[in-house]
Amino acid sequence: MNRSEFITSAALLALMPGSMSASGLADDNLPIIKPNRLRFGDTIGLVAPAGFITGEEMQESVDSLTKLGFKVKTDPSTLNRNGYFAGTDKDRAQSLMAMFADTNVHAIMCIRGGYGAARILPMLDYTVIRNNPKALIGYSDITALHAALYKHAGLVSFHGPVGTSTYNEFSVDNFLRVVVTPRERTVFVKAQSDGDKPEHLLTTIRSGKAEGKLVGGNLSIVASLIGTAFDVSYKGCMVYLEEVGEEPYRIDRMLTQMIQAGKFEGIAGIAMGIFKNCQPKEKESGIGNSFTLIEILMDRLYHLNVPVIYGLSFGHVENKLMLPYGIKAELDTSMGTLSLTERAVM
Repeated sequence: MNRSEFITSAALLALMPGSMSASGLADDNLPIIKPNRLRFGDTIGLVAPAGFITGEEMQESVDSLTKLGFKVKTDPSTLNRNGYFAGTDKDRAQSLMAMFADTNVHAIMCIRGGYGAARILPMLDYTVIRNNPKALIGYSDITALHAALYKHAGLVSFHGPVGTSTYNEFSVDNFLRVVVTPRERTVFVKAQSDGDKPEHLLTTIRSGKAEGKLVGGNLSIVASLIGTAFDVSYKGCMVYLEEVGEEPYRIDRMLTQMIQAGKFEGIAGIAMGIFKNCQPKEKESGIGNSFTLIEILMDRLYHLNVPVIYGLSFGHVENKLMLPYGIKAELDTSMGTLSLTERAVM
């Protein structure tokens, strides 16, 4: 596809039926819908709503989910490529909507993140999604989908592994506890095998205990949604954040943007995962005399006067918690725990 075709295609997407404006769902106060819990033998649909994938990554994802005891459905269009995307915006939106509309698919997992999920948000039919609720699972760039599904369909989705993630004992156990064998209370603790690097350590920024609905995701993505039709209110909520590959000054910039945009006003608390590879890279960036990541988090978040903890097991790391977007959770910094206080699935 040449540049003129790319621009023409992008313009046509705004005219597609089933857009957000056509759905008429744009209310933060929509009743929350929980998807049905997964059962072994159920079918999980694989999608690539952002970056392109290889055939090997597709097969790796199929193998991982099959070993867990699930059937898998794939879409050949998922292997499409358009620059750094898994096909055109239209391809990716149609593939995702097909999985929601397919009554034989019980949950949807993203094969990877990358970049591009935000581009398809106006093209999704949130009425169809609300009428066919099922768990959508993924993290990083998939944050944009979590926010959009919550705001415009009221659907609980899951910040969890993607198809190409490492399915180790910790990640599988937390996956199953949330969507297969749910309980009224699920306590999340940090994985002992996270490592002892400074960025991996559990650190209390401000002590305390609080409860609120889980919202958030990848810091870069939540910051980029500010001012859009997909920005979610955080008031009264437990905000969870993770990041990868951003230097402390960039973390500073994004948190400052969120503070100045009022995103943290009235929140219950902040639970952060592991910000992987977010140490200073002064020779590359030219930013000298850098603060450390923890110094930035302390400077930007301590004054919010709510419980804040860093280093829980989620983000761009092997050990992954399964965080349901829109479900009540309790943070206890003295115990180092984040607990779901209701079931995330029916």
